[in-house]
Parts: sequence; C-alpha cells; structure tokens
Amino acid sequence: MWQQLYDPLNQPIWSALAAAIPMVFFLLALTVLRLKALTAAAITLGLSLVMALWLFHMPLSKAVMAALYGVANGLWPIGYIVLMAVWLYRVAVKSGKFEIIRGSIATVSEDQRIQVLLIAFCFGAFLEGVAGFGVPIAICAALLVELGFKPIRAAMLCLVANAAAGAYGAIGIPIIVGAQQGGVTTSALAPMLMAILQLSTLFIPALLVMILDGWRGLRQTWPVVVLIGVLFSGSQALVLWLLGPELVDVVPPLLSMGALALFMRLWRPEHVYREPDAPAVSAKRWPLKAVLLAWSPFYILTVIIMVWSLPAFRALLATDGPLAATVLQLPIPGLHLQVQELPPIAMAPHALPALWKIELVGAAGTAILLSVIVTTLTSKTLSLRQGAGQLVVAMRDLWRPLATICLVMAVAYVANFSGTSSTLGLALAEAGRAFPLISPVIGWLGVFITGSVVNNNVLFAHLQAVTAGQIGTSQPLLVAANTIGGVMAKVMSPQSIAIAAGAVGLVGQESAIMRATLRFSLALLVYACLWTFGLSLLV
Repeated sequence: MWQQLYDPLNQPIWSALAAAIPMVFFLLALTVLRLKALTAAAITLGLSLVMALWLFHMPLSKAVMAALYGVANGLWPIGYIVLMAVWLYRVAVKSGKFEIIRGSIATVSEDQRIQVLLIAFCFGAFLEGVAGFGVPIAICAALLVELGFKPIRAAMLCLVANAAAGAYGAIGIPIIVGAQQGGVTTSALAPMLMAILQLSTLFIPALLVMILDGWRGLRQTWPVVVLIGVLFSGSQALVLWLLGPELVDVVPPLLSMGALALFMRLWRPEHVYREPDAPAVSAKRWPLKAVLLAWSPFYILTVIIMVWSLPAFRALLATDGPLAATVLQLPIPGLHLQVQELPPIAMAPHALPALWKIELVGAAGTAILLSVIVTTLTSKTLSLRQGAGQLVVAMRDLWRPLATICLVMAVAYVANFSGTSSTLGLALAEAGRAFPLISPVIGWLGVFITGSVVNNNVLFAHLQAVTAGQIGTSQPLLVAANTIGGVMAKVMSPQSIAIAAGAVGLVGQESAIMRATLRFSLALLVYACLWTFGLSLLV
C-alpha cells in the first residue's frame, strides 16, 4: 500500500506550482510551440511520470500501471464509442443517404435565417450527437457556403451554433467522461447541466438570427425561433433527465428538424431574407419515402440506444442478471486498492479502486455497432464488403485522435493516482467560495487548448471535484461547470476554427474567423461563470 503525498515541498503553493508543470507544458506545447497534439500528449505523459516518481515519490510500478489504466479507459469505452459513431456516419455517406439528408433539409425554406436554424443549429447538433470530433462544423459550414453564405459568416454561424450541442458530443461521451473522472454520476450532473447549459441553449437560435439580420430578423422570425429554442432545449433536458446523455444530441435535433419542416408548411415570414448573391433555391424535391429511408440509420440508432437505456435492459447486466458474464471488471495489477487517498482529500484514509470495466453488450459502442450492422444489411446500395471498408477508413482517419485521447487519459490517471491533481485542488481551494466564479474558466482554457470537451474533462474534471470537496460546494456543479465552460471555448478554439476554415476554403485566414467568434465565446463564458457562482450559493 502506497499513501499519496499532497505537499512534497512543505509549501502548498510551491507544491501546486510543481504539480502543474505537466499541464502548463501541454498548454504551451499546443499554443506557443505548436506541437502536434499526439506529440504534445506523449511528452506530457513523460513529464507526468517524472513528476509522480521524483516529486511525489510514487513507486515506478504503480505509476506505470496508472498510465496503462488510463490508456485502457481511453480505448474502452471512449475509443470504442467514437470509432463506432464515425463508422455509422461514414456508412450513411457511402450508401448515398447523406446526400438525400442534406438535400431534404436545404429545401425546407428559401429564407436563409430559417436555413441557418435548420442546418447550423438542428442538423449540426444531430451530427455532433452521432459523430462529433469536428464533423458538424465541417459539414454544416460547407453546406451553408453552397447555399450562398459568405465563408467567414458560414464558419462563424456553425461555431456559435455548436455551443448548444458540444457538451454532449458523440453519444454523450463528454458527460460520461466528466462523470467518470469527477467521481460523480451522470444523473447527478443532469440537473446542473439543465440549470446552466439548457438555459443558454434556449437563446442560441435567437442569437443566430440576430447575427444574420439583427433585431428586424428576430421580429420577423420570432415564432420559429421560439418554437426551436423551446423544443430543442426542453427536449434535451427531458432526454438527459429520463435517458441519460447518450441521446441528448440525437433525439432533440430530430424532433426539432421535423417540427421545423412541418411548421414551415403552415407559416412563412413576412419578408424572405436572402444573403447577397445567394444562388436560387434548388427546385429538386426528394420523395418522402426516400427522405425517411435516408434518415433510417439514425432512427435505428435512436431506438437501440433507448433500449440500452431501459432499466429492464440494464437489469440483464446486473451481477445476478443473465448477461452478467458480458460485464468484465478487470483489476489493474499492482494498482487496484494499492494506493491510499488521505485527509484532507478524503474524510478518512481509503484505498482507491482500479477496475477496468468492459461491458461487451451493454456499452453504447455496441448499440452503435448494431445500428451499423442493421443499416448495412438493409441498404440496397451498400454491400457488406463496402460497409466493412468504411470501418477501415474510419480507423485510418481516427488513429491519431484516438491515440491522443489515450495518452491524455494516461496523463490524467497518473495525476489522479499520484495525488498531483489533489495538490492542485488544495491550492485552488484557497479561493474559497469564490472559486465557482472561475470554475468554468478552467474548462474554457482546457478546450481552447485541446479542442475537445472530452480531453478537457479528462484533464480537469477530477480537479474540479477535489476543489469542490475542499470548499464545501457541489461536486456535480463544478464538474458540470468544467464541461459548460469548455463548450463556450469550442466557439473559438483553434482546432474548431481550423476545421471550419478548411471546410469553407479559408485555410490561412483562421484569425479572421477567430475575431468574428471571440465576443460570442467570451459573452457565453461570462454567463456560465456568473450563473455557476449563483448556483453555488444555493446548492
């Protein structure tokens, strides 16, 4: 048994500064040194191991096993879910369904304010839920340019719209990881996310319309703005509360797109807004049957994920259930119950568990895998060989991001088991009850640097939870604040802007896009900080 050490330099501030060296290097490596994320993560892992061994006196075997534990969790369930989600998306593209999907949503209305709500907000949220990792920004920005929007404006609109969906990502992975790293449940995070994020999401459609056409546009389109804002944000909250985070960016966008399409059959604005030099609206209309079939991969996904979330299905996976054998809990040798957390981090000394949980059937990735199989078998334009080929393509495209996630997970697990993140938490706790005011800023910085809400939660969710415990406020609140602050940074993170610039043909002009989105990101961050602080006084 090895006991964690929280003040190795006998001076809390200096110990915290030393503990922060790996994280500071990671931030500088991605910004000042401009290293590739994979390279920066690998070097940061090396620094983390050195710090754990040299300064915090963690045994070598335990430090190595903590790193491997992090890599294992990066592969399963995170890597599994990401790979399956992108595979499903690529199968939809390869089968030709995606062309019909894009065409059907672009012809709902000739008013381009409505098109932005449909494409950047609703469709972008849907793509965030089924693929994530920059896919919604790339596809929606390119589609808006095709419809006649100026490239910078198209990129800005898609980046701002992503603030409504980025917290939940591909099949809820950011929330799942945040809960896992913060030591809280997703059900505990739900009310905090609803209280802060869903309120801001309610007003994102109005913000998008005002960016395009100011107050006049809002006056002319307020019925549809209210409809989409209330339906999208409300259904997100309902799905999050009843089913968990996996479908929060799948079901609400589908409902909102359907409601918008039906509403536009009954109502139209008094003035049709078109961007200058926008091309005429295509007269091509897809048959209803073709549109329904095109969306079928995602209907299938929705149904399967809902089944996976049912208590009756989860009961099958319980320790006494018929599928219990498909749930593996593998203790990490030399680490499981071999590291002891001490006061003041814990109420009393206790050993930390280190169990790698593998749900072969119950994992969300398996639900997506079934969706891929059903979609491939029912598609007339896609053979089994072609479907399998898209998995190879997805693996080729994703190996670097997945390797980066695994290395960042390794850094986080070394920090958590060595006690370095607890040392930082104790130092931050010196801010006392004022800390919630800056809690979202930590998440904002995490995503601004890494470009990923998942990586941000891997790095800082545990730190937020530890700090919350020290200052006597809600751990779920600060873990949620870390996620929400990160979402506000996605509006202008260099990685998101690079994706948008590439999609609209503005490579080399990323600074222009960043200038266009900066004020929106900062305004949303200020809102998150103030609202988090207000809630911290109540919970």
